[in-house]
Amino acid sequence: MEPTTRLQEMEALLTSVERFEWRDELRLDVYLPAEKLLDEIRVLAQAGWRYLSAITGMDTPPSADGSTEGHIEILYHFVEGPSVLTLRISVPYSRPVAPSVCALIPYATLYERELIEMFGVELQGTPSTARLLLPDDWPDGVYPLRKEFKGL
Repeated sequence: MEPTTRLQEMEALLTSVERFEWRDELRLDVYLPAEKLLDEIRVLAQAGWRYLSAITGMDTPPSADGSTEGHIEILYHFVEGPSVLTLRISVPYSRPVAPSVCALIPYATLYERELIEMFGVELQGTPSTARLLLPDDWPDGVYPLRKEFKGL
């Protein structure tokens, strides 16, 4: 089956979506509420999308005038051949909590630990929160990939 056709098929199967955004013919971003993440990953797995290539975070700080709250966007990149399907959820600074995907994808623990350390996201149900990248004496509450970080 053609890669674009596989991505179009996923547009029809994923139901808890806020919106779809085609990045190019082989890249589809799917925006959804955090509480629907695990349901949609199950749909992906049933459709054969089982390879999670990475989890990345993006920090969007609050606006300078305080009119919008900051948030962390979490991107789950699934790959099938040349196609990339990215599930995107957003969590607010005031409550940066998301579900762990480790019950469905056990090796995601490495990605999740990085997200916890570098962005300060709490992942409910993750099997390990042990430090992965930062030294043991790194100060609590200091997240080096947040845009507010200016160094120690």
